[in-house]
Amino acid sequence: MADRFRITLGQLNPTVGDLAGNADLAREAWAEGKAAGADLVALPEMFIAGYNAQDLVMKPAFQRDAMTHIEALATDCADGPALAIGAPLAEGDALFNAYLILKNGKIASRVLKHELPNETVFDEVRIFDSGPLGGPYSVGNTRIGSPICEDAWHPDVAETLEETGAEFLLVPNGSPYYRDKMETRMNHMVARVIETGLPLIYLNMVGGQDDQVFDGASFALNPGGELALQLPAFHSVITHVDLERGATGWRVVPQELAAMPDAWEADYRVMVQGLRDYMGKTGFKKVLLGLSGGIDSAIVATIAVDALGADNVRCVMLPSEYTSQASLDDAEAVAKALGCRYEYVPISEGRAAITNTLAPLFEGTEPDLTEENIQSRLRGLLLMALSNKFGEMLLTTGNKSEVAVGYATIYGDMSGGYNPIKDMYKTRVFETCRWRNANHRDWMMGPAGEMIPETIITKPPTAELRDDQKDSDSLPDYPVLDALLDILVDQNGSIADCVAAGFDRAMAKKVEHLIYISEYKRFQSAPGPRLTKGAFWLDRRYPIVNRWRDPS
Repeated sequence: MADRFRITLGQLNPTVGDLAGNADLAREAWAEGKAAGADLVALPEMFIAGYNAQDLVMKPAFQRDAMTHIEALATDCADGPALAIGAPLAEGDALFNAYLILKNGKIASRVLKHELPNETVFDEVRIFDSGPLGGPYSVGNTRIGSPICEDAWHPDVAETLEETGAEFLLVPNGSPYYRDKMETRMNHMVARVIETGLPLIYLNMVGGQDDQVFDGASFALNPGGELALQLPAFHSVITHVDLERGATGWRVVPQELAAMPDAWEADYRVMVQGLRDYMGKTGFKKVLLGLSGGIDSAIVATIAVDALGADNVRCVMLPSEYTSQASLDDAEAVAKALGCRYEYVPISEGRAAITNTLAPLFEGTEPDLTEENIQSRLRGLLLMALSNKFGEMLLTTGNKSEVAVGYATIYGDMSGGYNPIKDMYKTRVFETCRWRNANHRDWMMGPAGEMIPETIITKPPTAELRDDQKDSDSLPDYPVLDALLDILVDQNGSIADCVAAGFDRAMAKKVEHLIYISEYKRFQSAPGPRLTKGAFWLDRRYPIVNRWRDPS
């Protein structure tokens, strides 16, 4: 029997629905594996379709097209290493999340996912059928067990594979990022290694898909839980991993371990990668945004330049009579530091025209929130006009605190195609600005140094829609608001939980009310990268019409 087994791992970035493009990525990985003398080339879960493809994989025409590309891959990759690739597999009325092993021009083996995740961003119980608990597949004389993603989070699948002769575990994944998820993954995989006594290779994809970003960070563990391989997070990588057989079985030959980013860097990278891939995979090249002189638009502009380069970012200041000189100066300073295009478009004439048009209808009423929101909606109209004229996607800039309580104007500052900070609370935005000012990485396309002046970070937040307006006029101070939102949204807690944490009950009830009545706004809001398990959209799904309130 062979005493050495080489696997080429493709930690790569597929695109949902791009069957031909994903197949080409598979061919490239296979060719590198063949040149390196690999026994097996492995790609992540559902790689041919892209992940998370949601209801697209339920479409019979898509299933047939995917299988056509799989069959072509099998033919093209017949004279070399086996190729393991994730794909949707239809059989009769059943549809499986499958891992297909291509050898000698055909599908030689298949693994069907057994444990289907049905929480947070996953609806696999709705989409796929559960496959039976199965045994390992053979590549040459070696028997490999491949629990597919969620299968490896439960002990039964891995234990069955070990009991039926698997010599090591290769786990293909489509595992999206949330903060500190690497530790959660590692804990689960160490448990599988200890339970089975087998080495384990965890292969994850990278790249953005709508609100989800896959962070890669693939790794390998030897019996006992020793880390033998750690690939970099977020980078596309094709690498070769050797296993050697000794007296006690197979072990992964250790390699130099890549350093992992901390939570601040990882969150920032997700926002950059999410925007970069959303643009690249939808075909947009350039973006624009309203640059107000506030902290949210400043960090979004910085993310945009880091994702796309300064030449592809247009910043637009749209001042009114309420816009302070400090805001004008700060916005220009951000654009200058980033090196991006900066436009100055006053809204006074347009606002006067709208005011005059509505004057006969508003006669006898007092100015209120309506007039404030007209300013925001006029800015949205002008920015969308620029977007249409120049083919630049408009970015919206509302942080999670504002999105949660509806402190944003629908069809105004909520206008846009993507929101890079949608899942980042305001208090974390402040610290992220400081982090970016102090740190630069080679994956950032923007310049190093202070991009966001300290004056922006330290001044009281304001929408500047009326004289002397402050966010704190309408909302609790952000440290209090964000702490309440963490309990009510991220932890799915109760009013009683808020009170137990030391917060005023009336304040907690006010925030709860704002969360619920803002659901219709979030339903129409732009997507943005998921940073937490409490992100708005697939993680948290509430009815728009809802009269229940927590009685505690």
